[in-house]
Amino acid sequence: MTEKLKPPVAPVTPVTDDYFGTKVTDNYRYMENFKDEEVQKWVKAQADFTSHSLAELPERDAFLTRMIELDASIVSKVNCVLRVVNGKVFYLKCGAQDDVWKLYMHSSTDGDEILLVDPDKFIRETGKPHAINRFMPSWDGRYVIYGIAASGSEETSLYTIDTATLEDVDRPISRIHWIGTWLPDCQSFFYTRYQEMKEGMAVTEKYQMSKVYLHRLGTDITEDKVILGHEISPSVSVSPVASPFIVTVPNSDYLFAVVLYGTQKEIDLYVATLDSFHRGAPEWKKVCDISDEVLIFEVHGEELYLVTHKNAPRYKIVKTSLENPELSKAELVLAQSDRTANNIFAATDALYVLMDGGGSDKVIRIPYGGTATELELPFDGTVDFFGNDARLSKNDSRVDGILLTMASWTRSNSIYEYNPKTKTFVEILLQPKGKYDAPDDLIVEEVEVRSHDGTWVPMSIIYKKGIKLDGSNPCWLNGYGAYGFSLYLPYQHQDYAWYEKGGIAAFAHVRGGGEKGEEWYRAGFQQTKPNTWKDLIACAEYLIENNYTSRFKLAVEGFSAGGIAIGRAITERPDLFAVAILRVGALNPVRFETTPNGVNNIREFGSCKSLAGFKALYEMDAFLHIEDGIHYPAMMIIHGMTDTRCEPWQSTKFAARVQAASASGKPVLLRIDCEAGHGVGSTKMQRFQERSDIFAFMMWQFRTEGKESQQTQ
Repeated sequence: MTEKLKPPVAPVTPVTDDYFGTKVTDNYRYMENFKDEEVQKWVKAQADFTSHSLAELPERDAFLTRMIELDASIVSKVNCVLRVVNGKVFYLKCGAQDDVWKLYMHSSTDGDEILLVDPDKFIRETGKPHAINRFMPSWDGRYVIYGIAASGSEETSLYTIDTATLEDVDRPISRIHWIGTWLPDCQSFFYTRYQEMKEGMAVTEKYQMSKVYLHRLGTDITEDKVILGHEISPSVSVSPVASPFIVTVPNSDYLFAVVLYGTQKEIDLYVATLDSFHRGAPEWKKVCDISDEVLIFEVHGEELYLVTHKNAPRYKIVKTSLENPELSKAELVLAQSDRTANNIFAATDALYVLMDGGGSDKVIRIPYGGTATELELPFDGTVDFFGNDARLSKNDSRVDGILLTMASWTRSNSIYEYNPKTKTFVEILLQPKGKYDAPDDLIVEEVEVRSHDGTWVPMSIIYKKGIKLDGSNPCWLNGYGAYGFSLYLPYQHQDYAWYEKGGIAAFAHVRGGGEKGEEWYRAGFQQTKPNTWKDLIACAEYLIENNYTSRFKLAVEGFSAGGIAIGRAITERPDLFAVAILRVGALNPVRFETTPNGVNNIREFGSCKSLAGFKALYEMDAFLHIEDGIHYPAMMIIHGMTDTRCEPWQSTKFAARVQAASASGKPVLLRIDCEAGHGVGSTKMQRFQERSDIFAFMMWQFRTEGKESQQTQ
């Protein structure tokens, strides 16, 4: 078998940097230049070796076939549902025979369905996979702006379609940062665009100096007017590294300027009247800056609702006047509680609040001028407010009630509409029911694990009924812990392929995530980042000590920034894990700020330009913590070559270093997909193929580890 062969060896070319007196040697710095022919040859040879290795695994085809069967058990899936006041409903749908999400429109939730945008047409034209990554209908539903990106790159172009003629309007606009929102005339919209890279510019400038433009239908994009940006408006401060956006709200006489600072959650917010904008001189009033710790805003009439964690680590909701916004005099609408207020939506009848409940969310309804009440949800699970990504995208607030999606660890997404008149939730049957939507043979356990410093860390454990907890079960442990995001991944039909093989899945809600509010996030942030992987280690130990699995059958997986948690867990405690799966991981954070997206992440991870920043980044850098002669677990390191968030060289350098250093003899596979990026925009088949490779690789190594454990007993 290929496992007896070895992957190609990477040349060692040491480069030593001095950070405040600490010398750091990087043997694979040259890999950061992916234009180098020798680097390309090595990456291709690694990819070929991995392909041949995986092709020989007996479970691989079986897992893939089963995932396709499970997916075919439902006619279609629906996501990203948006409705406008005239009854039109817009959504993405992926049928059982489809490989990508397509954009559809209904005249109402039970009306005729019309296909608006089929990314397959771009695939036929270019031979490359394309995906819709965002869309926004005009307030009358006549036009829709949508973003298209190729090969998972997230390098987006903006298109406009006329829903009456099904024809594109105007030519596409490239370098899109955000597709924007419509003005009330439904003939013009705002969008945010990245600057054009020119010869001599540093790669780190790529996502800087973005600007907000106004486009009017029927005009050429060269006529689009710059509205906001660095040194564009004296009333709205936009630094070169900040990103400006303009947000509109239906039935509102105001415009909102939002300024974001990379991955930081807090916003600067300004408000101006539409009248002043139409006069050519918008009179922007500052509502808050990042020091006010405001995360989300919503509008109803003349009132502005804000979610803030200022003196409220689990977030509170306040309101102020739009005419004269004064945050210092804002009225308290909802005090912080034992749950985190993750999102709000202002409908005509009430303000709806989403409260994070650790996989058991709540929705609070606050009638304007009335008393808050908790709504009775259709089932216990996670909730998402459709079409409202909190800081920027606003759903149509000219209707009563709210449209939301619900899911759980054992139930796939269902769509519901709350009717305030009947006080009930009604399921919107845009997607038919399937046999495996909610298997009744799965068990969910919510446990708390004592971490290294005595902190109790939540963990969710899912497995099939009838499994004996005798330490013999294959277990797949997931971790993330960054940006204040909570790790709640709703059940997907393909997951059942793992459970029916006796597999256990565990999700460690480590510090650095948002599961317990701002304090939980800050407890795994920069200087406190070690808590993130130490929490993960504690969760792994719990699974072993309580006989869910053993170290011979425990795999750990992380995605993106979760690469820090997984990478440092396996370099600190390689003895705990049989397998590590690192998907598009942040594995070399010390070098992150030299990349196009690195500047955006300085506020999250820190900078090597300060001593404290360097120390924190060095501590979280898995690549720099690999040591020669250590028995590391088997690894599959996965990356898409068009990734714009986390450069692929973080994975190639890590793979090269582990392959050279590990004394365990276990495989370290570098799985490269040239038609994928950070995972956003991958086709359904790409996702299934990747997941079947992961499951098959795990099972292969569990068998190998099992034989070794028997020999040592």
